[in-house]
Amino acid sequence: MTDTKIGSKAAPVRFENVSKVFGKDVVAVDNINLHVDAGKLVTLLGPSGCGKTTTLRMIAGLEMASSGKILIGDRDVTKLPATDRDVSMVFQSYALFPHMSVLENVKYGLTFSGFAKDEARSRALHGLELVGLQGFDNRLPSELSGGQQQRVAVARALVLEPQVLLFDEPLSNLDAKLRRQVREDIRAIQQDLGLTVVYVTHDQEEALAVSDEIVVMRNAAIAQKGTPRQLYDAPNDRFVADFIGEANLLSCQIVDSDGGEATIEIEGYRHTLPSRGLSEGTATIAVRPSRLVIGSDQGIPATVAKATYVGVRMEYTLTGAFGQVFAVHDDVDAPLEPGAQIRMGFADKGPVLLPD
Repeated sequence: MTDTKIGSKAAPVRFENVSKVFGKDVVAVDNINLHVDAGKLVTLLGPSGCGKTTTLRMIAGLEMASSGKILIGDRDVTKLPATDRDVSMVFQSYALFPHMSVLENVKYGLTFSGFAKDEARSRALHGLELVGLQGFDNRLPSELSGGQQQRVAVARALVLEPQVLLFDEPLSNLDAKLRRQVREDIRAIQQDLGLTVVYVTHDQEEALAVSDEIVVMRNAAIAQKGTPRQLYDAPNDRFVADFIGEANLLSCQIVDSDGGEATIEIEGYRHTLPSRGLSEGTATIAVRPSRLVIGSDQGIPATVAKATYVGVRMEYTLTGAFGQVFAVHDDVDAPLEPGAQIRMGFADKGPVLLPD
């Protein structure tokens, strides 16, 4: 290996008024501005067709921007081909060569880039060590688990010491338990090496688990950007509230708003929360299932329509004049029965008002 520390080349990424149009009128990305700090993991999150993968491919140089400017570090790469951008990409399919050993797969990009044989081998072995696969050099991809194959793909990208590392739905081919393990591996590697990572997923839990910041995309534009906690606790609108984790959306009346706080009322039940600039009148709140208080002495009348045991918790569907909500509760030993009449309140840090 050279003395260059993997991650020491990490660079910021900046989009300035970038759009991508396919054909005459198919707008895939619509005039977005985006900044990814060096050494951070930023996730592009959104439903299919929102523009997240096209945005990632424009960073990689696999798609060219129709307008605007893309910078990696201080370098304008808008018109540069993928080979000149100093980025590496880990694909959903892993894209490993089945006839090559693990070591040969990791060495491939280095050899293709002109590194001497001994240097390429040294770097590849170090890359395997970084992802916890030392000793797997001579195995074929078919002899590895899905998670191990994904780590080989990460090692192959890491050894090129890119300024930016890109992940395109990297966990979608793994089962639920393995997804959790591999996402933890990716996050640990990114933090340990100080890599700039842009990560694409449609899985909200995955985004919350791995990200320094999340960029929620909708209809080719950015709906909201923030830390996982900012997006979870203070979504900008109904779409973000519902997309980042589950949210119950309820109509309410703001009966008082003063000094940054508001008092809301639903069927006689009142709760105080940040006003978020809203004044008295009809409004909408978003409430996470875990922040509904079931069986409180005072609250909104509700009926248990459905009760489901999922091992570590109970899941309830509650109905009432407000409509229907989904709630979770940790008490699995004394579950509520369907048909039970209860009252439902909010935790102190419970609902959030949604701005207009």
